[in-house]
Amino acid sequence: MLGVDRLPIREVDEAATEPASPAHEPAGDAQPQPVRTGSLFTSQAGVPQAQGEPMTREDKQRALDELHREHDAECPHCTVATGHTQTVFGEGDPDAELMFIGEAPGAEEDRIGRPFVGRSGQKLTEMIEALGLRREDVYIANVLKARPPQNATPTAAEAAKCGPYLERQIRIIQPKVIVALGSPASKLLLDTREGITRIRGQWHEYAGIPVMPTFHPAYLLRQYTPDNRRKVWSDLQAASRKLSAISQENR
Repeated sequence: MLGVDRLPIREVDEAATEPASPAHEPAGDAQPQPVRTGSLFTSQAGVPQAQGEPMTREDKQRALDELHREHDAECPHCTVATGHTQTVFGEGDPDAELMFIGEAPGAEEDRIGRPFVGRSGQKLTEMIEALGLRREDVYIANVLKARPPQNATPTAAEAAKCGPYLERQIRIIQPKVIVALGSPASKLLLDTREGITRIRGQWHEYAGIPVMPTFHPAYLLRQYTPDNRRKVWSDLQAASRKLSAISQENR
């Protein structure tokens, strides 16, 4: 699940593993030094990284391409799914600061091979553009990469099988903010059973990344009320403000 399939092993001097004698122990008021961790993205993700070295946009794209190939060959859900003709991995800027995550491809997405291109995709594009962005500026993905039969809502078991590939997508892209569209995405990322109506509009975290759950565009089209439109717009504005605040902090 960490994206690591092998670890280097070396022989260790047993003497070096003996506990330090009291004479060599640090003083009780000494502060422990922070440990700098390197990148999680090893050769399995397609791009070996030096310790602590950030990934470039090109590195991330290569890693996503490798993960895409691995998913299509090995995913325990999508390799046996029956409702699709092709998988829909995701698209957008591999170095995106904002990431949108839905539940599963629909009929049009399955036909074209791109996420969110049907009616709900047109609505999502409107939502993105209302924030002053383009689809090419963000990254869009789904919990499931294969269309469920009859466009059924992804089950918890399906999400558990295909979800790890989404989690690795997130680790490669490293977005600053995630917008979770609907219950399946929110439940997977936040490890909760709460429905979207109870958790939308509230900030949560996934692996240290702020997550804003909101209604899925398909639900918004079915329930296109002034109240629902106002709620979604409020959630999107909150995500935009959070992104701006993080960018200011990092300057």
